[in-house]
Amino acid sequence: MDALLSWLFSSEEEELYVLDCLAYLMVFLAACTFVALLFENVPYGRYATSKYGFPVNGRLAWFIQELPAILVPVCLVVWTSSAKTSLLPNQLLIAMYFCHYVQRSLIYPFLIRGGKPTPFASFALAIVFCMYNGYMQIRYLSHYAEYPAHWVTHPCFIAGSVLWLFGWLVNVHSDHILRNLRKPGETGYKIPTGGMFEYVSGANFLGEITEWAGFALAGHSVHSSAFAIFTTVVLASRAVAHHKWYLAKFEDYPKHRKALIPFLF
Repeated sequence: MDALLSWLFSSEEEELYVLDCLAYLMVFLAACTFVALLFENVPYGRYATSKYGFPVNGRLAWFIQELPAILVPVCLVVWTSSAKTSLLPNQLLIAMYFCHYVQRSLIYPFLIRGGKPTPFASFALAIVFCMYNGYMQIRYLSHYAEYPAHWVTHPCFIAGSVLWLFGWLVNVHSDHILRNLRKPGETGYKIPTGGMFEYVSGANFLGEITEWAGFALAGHSVHSSAFAIFTTVVLASRAVAHHKWYLAKFEDYPKHRKALIPFLF
C-alpha cells in the first residue's frame, strides 16, 4: 500500500495538499447537492424511481456500498506507515469512525426487514463516496493529523466526543424503532413513535448528523468538517422530505413534531 501511495504522490506534502483539496471539494459538492435537492429528493427508498437505473436489493446494496468505508481505512491503517496511530487523540477519532461504519456496513444491512430496492445510480455513487471519504478521513488521521498532547482533555474534544456518542446512540435506536414498526406479515407504512421520533420525523437522520458534527468538533480539521457538512446537507433534505410525506400520508400525524430539530425545524 505504501508503494501505491508513493507512486501516486511524489511526497507527503503533496498527499496532504491533495487531502486538503478533497475536503474543499467535498464542501463544494455539498453546496451543489444542496441546490440539486431543492428540486429532487435523494433517489432511494420511498423516493426511488427507475430513471436512476435498475433496482439493487436493498440489503445487498447497503452491505456493498458501505463496505469500502471499512476496507479502504483498514488497508490504510494496517498496510501503510500510519505514523500517527500511536497517538491517543488519533486512536479515539479513528475508533469513532470505525464504530459507525462497522455497525452501518456489517450489522445494519442484515437487520433490515424488507426494504425498498436502491437504484443503481444511488448505489454506485454511495460506493464512490465511501471510498473517497474513507481515504480522506483515515489517511489524514492515521498519517498527518497532529494534536496537542492535552487534546483529549480539551473542551472541543470532550464536547465533540459526547455529541458523537449521543448521535450514534440516537441513530442506532431510531433504526431499531423503524425496523420494528410492522409486525411479521404486516405491510404498509406506520407512524414511528418513541425515542427522538416523539420530537422529529427524521430522528435517525438527526442522530447521524449529530454524530458527525461531534466528530468534526473533536477532530478539528477541514476534513472532518467537510464530512459533517456534506452529511448535514443530504440528511437534512431527507428529513424534510420524510416530514412532508408523513403529513400528507397520515391525517393523525402529530402536529407538534418537527422535521429535524426538536421544537424548531
